[in-house]
Amino acid sequence: MMRAMSEPSTANKPAVRFHTVSEEEAGQRLDNFLMRILKGTPKSMIYRIVRKGEVRVNKGRIKPEYRLEQDDVVRIPPVRVSEKAPTENRRHIELLSDRILFEDDRLLILNKPAGMAVHGGSGVSSGVIEALRASRPDAHFLELVHRLDRDTSGCLMIAKKRSMLRTLHELLREGKVGKFYLALVQGRWPGKRWIDAPLRKNQLSGGERIVRVSPEGKPARSCFRPVDHFTDATLVEVELDTGRTHQIRVHAQHAGHPLAGDDKYGSADFNERMKQAGLRRLFLHAHRIGLHLPDGRDIDVSAPLDAELQAVLDNL
Repeated sequence: MMRAMSEPSTANKPAVRFHTVSEEEAGQRLDNFLMRILKGTPKSMIYRIVRKGEVRVNKGRIKPEYRLEQDDVVRIPPVRVSEKAPTENRRHIELLSDRILFEDDRLLILNKPAGMAVHGGSGVSSGVIEALRASRPDAHFLELVHRLDRDTSGCLMIAKKRSMLRTLHELLREGKVGKFYLALVQGRWPGKRWIDAPLRKNQLSGGERIVRVSPEGKPARSCFRPVDHFTDATLVEVELDTGRTHQIRVHAQHAGHPLAGDDKYGSADFNERMKQAGLRRLFLHAHRIGLHLPDGRDIDVSAPLDAELQAVLDNL
């Protein structure tokens, strides 16, 4: 429960607040906690007030990455917060309103739209998690369980309880969460095939992140299985054993079958042909998640292809 006190303030000035961290809130990073408490405040301001010492934990200065502990007392300075969600947040809330695939008191799974980041940062002020928190102001805990690239659509898990977040992270580490994607690749994929190729992240001179197959990289394993064949493309289902950055895209390129609509790792000629079929984005969709929880429940959720991607297949 929250126990709050306020320092003296004028009627026109927001008051300093002191928030005692509950058991459910424990474990969150300070910056993420402040983003939830100070809804509508730019992330740059969150970091500024922490850096200047205006935010204190147990009366001491603290870093944004500090993980809160139960009964910590957080001093929250008088920051003026817009009562209305930012325009980008409102747009995202509308996009997510009818995309809930599964929800109970501990877990939410939604069908993330392509083009929406899972969280703000890197030039993006708002993402899925910020929009969900803004649309559910009474929710005490909402945290991403995993991530999807901005251009990827499909199943995304959000924990509503700290205990569920810990459980799902453990299942992910142990490889006990089934993650299945649909991707359109160039050429004719011959049959079921495992790609076992380590991946290493690099930075290009322009600051762009790129991933390459490299013996010095981290282990990465993907299973590709053809679902449907077209004249110059194959729809494949991909099962992931690991969850490396850009794993499916780089493994497909490594196998000689780059993804349709992939501007970073794909084929310009193939992308142009797919554009003629109506493709305007990366053809990669997280279509299914399956897991067995320690309490004995089985959860198996699938997300239908977006109408845009289905139209491309119909055109092919």
